[in-house]
Amino acid sequence: MGLWRILCSLQLRKKGRELAQDYFLESLRESELTNQDSCRIKGEFKGPQPIMPRHLIPLSLAVVALWGGNAAAEAETAPREMPPALSRKVDFAQEVKPILARSCTTCHANGKSKGGFNMDHIHAFVGGGDSGPAVVSGSSGKSLLIKLLLSNDPDERMPVKGDPLSLEEVAIMRAWIDQGMQWEKGFTFSKFRNAPVAPRRVSLPEGEADNPVDRFLSHYYRENDIPEVSPIEDGVFARRVFLDVLGLLPTAQEVKTFIEDVRVDKRQRLVGELLEDRDNYAEHWVTFWNDSLRNSYTRQYHGGGGKPITGWLKNALSENKPYDQFVRELINPVGGSDGFIKGVAWRGTVNASQVTEMQAAQNVAQVFMGLNIKCASCHDSFINDWTLKETYSFAAIFAGEPLDIHRCDKPTGEKAEPAFLYPNLGKIDPKAAPAKRIEQLAEIMTSPRNGRMARTMVNRLWAIFFGHGLIEPVDEMDNPAWNSDLLDWLAVDFAESGYDLKHTMSILLNSRAYHRPAVALDEEEEQFLFRGPVVRRMSAEQFLDGLDQVILAAKDAPLEARGTGRKRAGSRNLDRLMRTLGRPKRDVVVTRRESKATTAQFIELANGRSVADLVAKGGSEWLDSGRAPEELVGDLFSSSFGRAPSARELEGSLEIIGRPVTARGVEDLLWILLMHPEFQLIK
Repeated sequence: MGLWRILCSLQLRKKGRELAQDYFLESLRESELTNQDSCRIKGEFKGPQPIMPRHLIPLSLAVVALWGGNAAAEAETAPREMPPALSRKVDFAQEVKPILARSCTTCHANGKSKGGFNMDHIHAFVGGGDSGPAVVSGSSGKSLLIKLLLSNDPDERMPVKGDPLSLEEVAIMRAWIDQGMQWEKGFTFSKFRNAPVAPRRVSLPEGEADNPVDRFLSHYYRENDIPEVSPIEDGVFARRVFLDVLGLLPTAQEVKTFIEDVRVDKRQRLVGELLEDRDNYAEHWVTFWNDSLRNSYTRQYHGGGGKPITGWLKNALSENKPYDQFVRELINPVGGSDGFIKGVAWRGTVNASQVTEMQAAQNVAQVFMGLNIKCASCHDSFINDWTLKETYSFAAIFAGEPLDIHRCDKPTGEKAEPAFLYPNLGKIDPKAAPAKRIEQLAEIMTSPRNGRMARTMVNRLWAIFFGHGLIEPVDEMDNPAWNSDLLDWLAVDFAESGYDLKHTMSILLNSRAYHRPAVALDEEEEQFLFRGPVVRRMSAEQFLDGLDQVILAAKDAPLEARGTGRKRAGSRNLDRLMRTLGRPKRDVVVTRRESKATTAQFIELANGRSVADLVAKGGSEWLDSGRAPEELVGDLFSSSFGRAPSARELEGSLEIIGRPVTARGVEDLLWILLMHPEFQLIK
């Protein structure tokens, strides 16, 4: 969709609401690149006076109108009539389990959680998914699961694929829920997989490609009938790699210089140049590590003598500290790095199963090993093979004495002696002092024999740059990779490079795979197929830094240094706008943020005071720059999108800024550009 359509449709004073509805219908279709969730908002907007430009208000109303359901379509998809529940006692093993195994496990078991719903064990089943609890024990008539089983709406029916449950089977499910959902003791639908811990050396495939990633993927493409495609244009590549490496937009001059560069290796040169920008690299990547290590600037999440690790972290990133040393210094703290381990004490003991030592163990396992032991902190895990005793033994490494084991908050009478989760990698001396045990743990974790640590980090980098990990979820590294040879080769190469993060980043960013056109993530696909980087939304920090850059570009003066003209968003305190746009509070470990847009974000961007004030400031800066109207529009486009406007976009933009140019008109155009997918998406 060309931006011309937006510019035309925004002249609502002449064309009215109907044209706005046409525009938003097309916009919503494009937005499916990143958010394929359907929204069924009913009714009309009756909120407070919007802060957005007055003539744009009908656009928001059009969204609400368009997102309301279609009555005729709903009539055609009326649900089947609910059958009465069976009056007799049902047997889980003989009647319920076969129904669930046949109709539900493809999407909701064995590690899969479509819609956030997993039924590997009874606790997950009862917990429900993104839409809330799936069942109400003792009341099948109020249970969402029964409603979905009877639905004829293709957007909500379960199972999504295959034959629906017969009414007799629904009656069985109703009776089972009404009778309290008895579950076979110890049963799980999950088939646990334990990934090897040791490094696995893989030979590099033969082929013409220079980049190792492309060597591995060449065979993968042929095997899965994925065609070769032309790489993205230079301007698109520059924007993608700038945002991924530095979290910044390229300036209009940087894009122009790069496009005009005729050297065949200019992309490799640009990657190298960006990775060498130590300050902006550190300012960008500190956000990922702040999320992962719970490093908050404003909240007291650093108890037990630990303090924020911001200074140590930025220095480590700036100097590209080897990753094994980075991990060692976080587990066995040095000056300035103690906030990660000691910081868990801010919460104190939550319950008998969540003492501070257990929280430390959970964080270390998740961040550096891609291992979820939270379930096994309360009882033997339902989602993997870890037992309660093994998890307590790991936590005991951080304790001053053997830990009392509690199952579901009740003491078992046993004590756990300190031991590492993978004893074949090394032993922890249970008689040693806690400080010595932690030192031993740091050495075992970063041993070259621990291939899992390298695989976890490589997988995180791949997920960041490509939008989907080689293994998903990224904190479940026992799951199979869609290309295990590629993952294992990258992990071994990472370790052999001296755990040089920028070395591995360079390999990924210089691959033809990274230069492929972006694609939408098909969440309904039974098996993920890599076709190119997944379209992603800017993070909160990238959006705010980009907005600052567009405002700064109004000055039209050579920059002394690459940046935003103010403190980077990633180094600023958390505020409401950043929180709404997805920045976490950092009270818990977050290794990946949600990329889907939310209703709250739409409301904040369209109607929030913070965004309105920033856009007003930007409009004023651009108006006061003294540019002629055509030059003003052209520079705004190149600063926002890295390209010039088309003839039709220029014509429509000139109408919006006014003849003569007005402050409100410039503000409106700036708001339009910032809200457009071409600005907010990383493609």
